[in-house]
Amino acid sequence: MKQLSERVSTVTPSATLAITAKAKQMKEDGIDVIGLGAGEPDFNTPSPIIEAAYRAMKEGKTTYTPSGGLPALKDAIIAKLKRDQRLDYTREQVMVGTGAKHVLYTLFQATLNDGDEVIIPAPYWVSYPEQVKLAGGVPVIVEATADEAFKVSAEQIEQAVTDATRALIINSPSNPTGMIYTKEELEAIADVAKRHDLWIISDEIYEKLMYGGNEHVSIAQLSQDAYDRTFVVNGVSKSHAMTGWRIGYVAGPAEAVKAMTNIASHSTSNPTTPSQYAAIEAYNGDQQVVEEMRADFERRLDVVYPKLSAVPGFRVLYPEGAFYLLPDVSEAMKKTGFDTVDAFAKALLEEAKVAVIPGSGFGSKTTIRLSYATSLEALEEAIERIDAFVRARWND
Repeated sequence: MKQLSERVSTVTPSATLAITAKAKQMKEDGIDVIGLGAGEPDFNTPSPIIEAAYRAMKEGKTTYTPSGGLPALKDAIIAKLKRDQRLDYTREQVMVGTGAKHVLYTLFQATLNDGDEVIIPAPYWVSYPEQVKLAGGVPVIVEATADEAFKVSAEQIEQAVTDATRALIINSPSNPTGMIYTKEELEAIADVAKRHDLWIISDEIYEKLMYGGNEHVSIAQLSQDAYDRTFVVNGVSKSHAMTGWRIGYVAGPAEAVKAMTNIASHSTSNPTTPSQYAAIEAYNGDQQVVEEMRADFERRLDVVYPKLSAVPGFRVLYPEGAFYLLPDVSEAMKKTGFDTVDAFAKALLEEAKVAVIPGSGFGSKTTIRLSYATSLEALEEAIERIDAFVRARWND
């Protein structure tokens, strides 16, 4: 049998998808499992968006579009960025892809050569290192713990820079931590990028899900230099409950965006046409539904956060955005006899019938990720099961 490529041999499967698939199979086998692993809103796509896609299909808008997206969708994205972030872009600076994940993949393909290093703060979204490796790059992991509120400092980034460093990634609000970077923290990071002439990849997919009165700040807003070197990556998946529609975008330097569009023309041809018309409605239509979903997530968070914090051996920081809780469970692991967080999460699934994601998939060896993008009733029952599991195994 012929060998596979060296690049693909270095890629590890998505931990989130693997756990979610196992929990789903257990449910299909009749086992009462509560899944807290999925990274998607539990709301259906708002009706006006669905109707816009249906209307487009009925009107025959089901053919190819330009590889980088419909001009009307680019205009809607440009208007959104102006409205929300006070950022000015042209159509030439915007590319639409089949989800933000595809956009990030294409971005790394367009900007990295073999051996180029990309600084990735940990805990990180599972696909960042794998996508960098698939582009021939080298992920350089800079770790932050709960003591640092899971946020890396400009000084840590500076220490990780080498002659091979090409870019750094900022994800705020963060998956999996839910934490956000302040304006001052972003300014310090932007200064490091300026001194070392680095691309900044700003993943802002959770920007509409902010809590505690916090407001989203894009690093591209901070200065002309930051704007010139930043790729803003976003999409409709989390903000408008459109994960399956697969529409994301990048806004950034025109030359790089053109290269990304060329790559897309040879891979996906174009984003799904009806989904693009749905996204136009998502950005141009009434945004009240976005706020309603955000408020519902915050209500759930305020109920389940204190309950999870009361589980023995769990250290839980209050997340400022997204829809995840990332407790440090190192003490709980020690007291319940588990050497790894993977074993701890596996036991939770098999014994407590609660599916969580082990932090190892995010570059964190002592945490688990729980999504509160599910019903409050299910969340409360899941935490009760977790609490009972830990207390039953607790060994002083």
